[in-house]
Amino acid sequence: MDYFTLKTIHQGAVVLSLAGFVVRGTASLRGAAWVRGRIAKTLPHLVDTVLLVSALLLAWQLRLTPGNAPWLTAKIVGLLIYIGLGVLALRPGRPLAVRAAAWLAALAVFGWIVSVALTKNPLGLLALG
Repeated sequence: MDYFTLKTIHQGAVVLSLAGFVVRGTASLRGAAWVRGRIAKTLPHLVDTVLLVSALLLAWQLRLTPGNAPWLTAKIVGLLIYIGLGVLALRPGRPLAVRAAAWLAALAVFGWIVSVALTKNPLGLLALG
């Protein structure tokens, strides 16, 4: 698969992943029952699998490794933080304020990850300040 097609798939998966997280987070914080359903739990994994596989293929095509691209290391660390915050935000049983704060923090981390991807700088947009 050529680079442009792969990058387009990756960027589309980023948009779908973010949109899904925003919708599920909003619904979860409002107590909607559908977020605990099979589709709401399965579809994000499918989208995120496409996102991860396309990222790995892009890195392979460009011969990028965390060792030779510090911004890639930053994205990986950011992804782990985003996942942790997302789990905390979407898992019922925690106080609503904790879940809401985790959801907002996850969205901020997601934005930072995108800024790292766009700037190819481990600090992302923070490097501009």
